[in-house]
Amino acid sequence: MRTLRVNSEEAELIALKTLGFLANEPERFSRFLALSGVELGDIRAAAQNTEFLAGLLNHLLQDESLLLAFTAEQELDPRLPALAAAALSRGTI
Repeated sequence: MRTLRVNSEEAELIALKTLGFLANEPERFSRFLALSGVELGDIRAAAQNTEFLAGLLNHLLQDESLLLAFTAEQELDPRLPALAAAALSRGTI
């Protein structure tokens, strides 16, 4: 079995794709905003913050159906968002 790894650029890209995935579905996005406490007008600035990006991925990881929908849409291995979240949480980017 191949060992999966995520570098800092890949982790950030996966998180930003997650943001786009959530934003494309108003109900998903509203739920994320409500749970995160981030205001819609603050999303652009928040997306520059690695802690926010890690939290975004952790939100995705808390809902398996959401995770699987995202990874299927993006054609990603379902393990990659967790690896990206770990990389961002370590502050490696």
